[in-house]
Formats: sequence, structure tokens, C-alpha cells
Amino acid sequence: MGKHLLTVLLFGLICPWVGAQTTSELNQQVLELRALVEKLQARVDELEKRAPAQQAAPRHEAQGEVTASQPQTATAPDTSSALSDFLHGTTFNLLLDGYYAFNLNHPIGRVNLLRTYDVSSNAFSLNQADVVLENAADPDHGKRFGERLDLQFGQATESLQGNPANEPRPDIYRNIFQAYGTYVFPIGKGLTVDFGKFASSIGLEGNYTQDQINYSRSLWFDFLPFYHMGVRALYKFNDRVAFNYWSVNGTQQTEPFNGFKDEFFGFTITPTKNIAWNVNYYLGQEHPDVTYYPNGGAPPNAPTVQGIPFEPVVNPPAGKLHIFDTYVSWQPTPKLTLALEADDEIERLYSFSAPSHTDGGAGYLRYQIAKKVALAARAEYVSDRGGLFTGVTQAVKEGTFTTEYKFTQGFLARAEWRRDFSNQPYFFSDTLGVLRKQQTTATLGLVWWMGGKQGAW
Repeated sequence: MGKHLLTVLLFGLICPWVGAQTTSELNQQVLELRALVEKLQARVDELEKRAPAQQAAPRHEAQGEVTASQPQTATAPDTSSALSDFLHGTTFNLLLDGYYAFNLNHPIGRVNLLRTYDVSSNAFSLNQADVVLENAADPDHGKRFGERLDLQFGQATESLQGNPANEPRPDIYRNIFQAYGTYVFPIGKGLTVDFGKFASSIGLEGNYTQDQINYSRSLWFDFLPFYHMGVRALYKFNDRVAFNYWSVNGTQQTEPFNGFKDEFFGFTITPTKNIAWNVNYYLGQEHPDVTYYPNGGAPPNAPTVQGIPFEPVVNPPAGKLHIFDTYVSWQPTPKLTLALEADDEIERLYSFSAPSHTDGGAGYLRYQIAKKVALAARAEYVSDRGGLFTGVTQAVKEGTFTTEYKFTQGFLARAEWRRDFSNQPYFFSDTLGVLRKQQTTATLGLVWWMGGKQGAW
């Protein structure tokens, strides 16, 4: 197009001038003009060839390439896309769980016995505050690895983490409730393997209140393991049956007390879309073979672990722990949920010792009255022969009734009435040394949560 326009312009300029020239002069001028046009056309061709190369330069710069005509400081790698790809699928989640409880026993020290989290009465209390970071594996879209970190603060942290009876050095890990990495191996329908610290799936109930049927946790949640450190594997044979295997340091042991590695074997069976049944067996050895002295008092020249002295236990006990656990949940209608749990735990100090034996179970019911309102109930029984759970041979029962109002997704309130009772005087009263066979509490719990995580936490 540039060639034709140039020719027209030149023709328009010379036409008025042609009439005044002789034939020889005219021929000479035509030759000169033809040479000029050819020269201009060659220049236009050159400019048109350069244009595509100049337009392509910004694309090279965006990719971080440096051409010979560019100074090396003119471009920088674009890291925003790589960072976005790395964080794709990551959710940042927050939870705040607080309550006010009143104990009709008016116990000394305002202590609610046999409670995991709601341990205080006549007090405004912070049950737990949590930060949950998760980047889950997504093998269906080519991403086979993932990781999760749960940080926890508040009274629940002390219940789960702060007991030196099962953590040799609890302060190191106190606020890390979960921290594990995941890889899904391309075997069959996928073999999911986690390494790190993870919540126990023994027992129906879990840590995060908004996912539970009641506000307070059951006696069995208090008694069964909270978390483990080690490796676990999940393999789904099909849509109905899955198998779990763990090899871990112990129950509530980020660092082990001994060299024995506990094992877990579990099946999850889903015969229909509204029934889920778990059958679990746990084999452990929970007796320490060393004694730590974090607050002094160690024997002279005792070895240390990062500055904490310890000494070996002479002839350490090696009796085993056996946990048989099963629970099933059934949702016959979208509004009604029913669940049952049964547990049997046996432990020996030495292999030849008489066993301590705790067994029993729990039943649950939840009914969604309206979109924002639900009712729930729980009843349970614990036979504690040998005092494995409570330290006293007794039978403990409890009944709980809970009403829930969900203001919006991410904020709910639960009002709860609960009565614990035993066949032995066990619960605190308002007088030191005087125990009662029952305690009754009224609790209001408030739970806020937010973040991109979908489903149960």
C-alpha cells in the first residue's frame, strides 16, 4: 500500500510540470524519477520487514529474555506468575472458639472435671484460637503433593499438648496441633501418604467445634488419643471401602518415650451415600524407658537432649496398649443425623501384669429444625476398671442436650446443658476434700470461623 501511495503522490506532482518540458528533457526527468521511485520503494520494503521484529520485542522481555540490542538491566524475571502457581489452592483459615460455663457444684478452683476443653466454670474462657494453612493434593488435576499446618492457642492447647506425662518436651511442639506433608502415589485409585503430626481419627469427635454435634466433647474424646507423629497411608479399594495404616511414635507423643512404634489398622466402609462406618484397631506401648528432668533434680553427669537432662529407666515396663474402636453415622433424612460409637481399651504395665480395662460407648442425635436452628443430644457410658481413664475404678455416665443457632455461615452459638454422674464420689464441690457423685453445667459457646477451606476442618 505504501508503494502505490508514493507513486500517486509523485505523479500528482509532476503532471503540471510535464507540459513545460521538451521531449529530451522529459525523458531524462522520467529516468531520474524512476530511479528515485525504485530507491524509495526499496526503503519502504526495508521498513516493513523491520516492523514485525520490533513488535515481537515486548514478548521476549516479558519472558525475561535479553537480546543483543537490550541492556541486561532492562528486564527482570516475572515471579508473580510462578508464585501464583505455587500458592494455587492454598487456603488461609481462622477459628475463634470461646464460652461461658456455670457449674452447679460451685467447685473449688472453678474446675469442671472430665472435660477436655470447657474446663473452667463461672468464667469467660477462650477455648481455642486456630490458624489453619492448607494446600491439599489434587491428583485429578496433576498435583500429587500437598501440606497442612494447624496452629492452636488457648485452653484446648493445654489439654492436647501441655501434659508432660505423654510429651517429654511439650513446650517445643505446644502450639503445633497438626503439621504434615502429603503425596499421592499413582497406585490403583491413588495411595495417599502423609508424614508429620496429624489428628487422631480414633473416635467419632474431632478438634474443631463447628464440625461437632455438641459444644462440649465426650468422655471418650477426652480419653482416646488426640494426635500422633509418624506416617500414615490411605488406600481406597473402591467408592465403598478404604483402608488406613499408621506407624507412629505413640499416643500424644510428638517425641517418643520409647523405641516402640505404635500401629493403627482401620477400615472406612460406606455402603450407601448416607451411611459411614469406621472399624479401627490400635496397638501401642505407652511406657517410657527414660525419665526427663526439665526443672532440675537430675542425677550428676546425666546425658542431655538439647540441654534437658534425662536418665534411662532400669527394667522399663513394656506392656502393650490395645484400642478397639468403631463408630457409624447415618443420615436417614437431610435434617436428621444419628451416630453410635463403641470403644474397648486394654493396657498392661508389664506383659504379665493384670490389665486395666475401660470400655463403653456413646450415642448421638442431631435434628435440623430450621435453616438456622438445630437440636442435638448425646448420651454415653464409660466403665473404667482399674482407673485407666479417671484414676479410680468407677462407672461414669453423661447426658448432654445442645441447641444451636447459626447466625450466618462462619458464626454460630450453642447453648448446652450437661450432667456427668458416677457410682463413686468423684466430682469437686465447693468444699475442699468433699466430693460429689455428679456435676451439672450450663454453657454458652460462641464459634467464629473463616477461610477458603471447604467441608470439615
